[in-house]
Amino acid sequence: MDLKQLRYFRTVAEEKQVTKAAEKLHMSQPPLSQQIKLMEEELQMKLFDRQGRKLELTKAGEILYKKAGDIIALFEESMTEVQETSEGVQGKINIGTNKTCFSFVSSVFGQFTLDYPNITYQLREGDTYFLEEAIRNREIELGVVRLPLQSENFDIFPLPSEPYVLVVPDSWELDHSGEYVEFDILTDIPLMLLHRLKGEGQFELILDEIQAHGIEPRIVCECPEPTMLLSLVSSGMGATIVPASTLHAFSFSNLKSYQFADINIKAESVLIWHKGRYLSKASERFIQRIKDQFNENLNVTPIPDIKEPQASE
Repeated sequence: MDLKQLRYFRTVAEEKQVTKAAEKLHMSQPPLSQQIKLMEEELQMKLFDRQGRKLELTKAGEILYKKAGDIIALFEESMTEVQETSEGVQGKINIGTNKTCFSFVSSVFGQFTLDYPNITYQLREGDTYFLEEAIRNREIELGVVRLPLQSENFDIFPLPSEPYVLVVPDSWELDHSGEYVEFDILTDIPLMLLHRLKGEGQFELILDEIQAHGIEPRIVCECPEPTMLLSLVSSGMGATIVPASTLHAFSFSNLKSYQFADINIKAESVLIWHKGRYLSKASERFIQRIKDQFNENLNVTPIPDIKEPQASE
């Protein structure tokens, strides 16, 4: 069994059909089927069960799928590390971000791409739980996410905190003073909140804060997607509470926002990467640029400072 076979196997598992996997691998179907058959013969067990027109992994197949991913990722990391001993800063940065955190990433990209023109990027979007899993599975190296985290297996760099704001349709007339509102204004309005697909996050944080003010909110919608919530607010369905930068990152009409005068929480974001795992030189430079730009003098797990490139690089 070799790396090529493991890649074939993982592609079939992901596509759930040999035909589709062969198309993705740019090869014909019979040789691919033969490779899977050879793997099953070598292991002396089935890797797939046929469910109608789809192939589903057996228990043994599920274990091999995960282990094969680890093996392939480790091999690719090793090749990158070897190549980077003699080459300049290049390669691909695999980074994921919450949509509510994207402004932190986009603010760095402009000058960074000018300084490192040989670096390319693969961007993933998802909630914090999804991106933690993606880092653990070596699908991405870096994540910019909202706290709290579900795991302690990450090194972190804190990013600037920001206020939560109440966003309402501009047709609503609220009892407020200037740009601020009190929490008791939430007593009777329909509220829509961000909610992670798995794990605890901003939903629980905001709900606890509202209830701490003696209010039981009328929540009419929970959703992991901030742009969907803002769209629903724009349509007049209800109000939402989001980090301030989220409102400015997306263009929606018919909205207005207010800060809370009596709030005790802020939206906290961090840059994360896996503890003890090799980071590409490109990712190390990106971390350093984030550190330089936001200049947070906080208690974080450090990485060695990296000298910025000279003109000859």
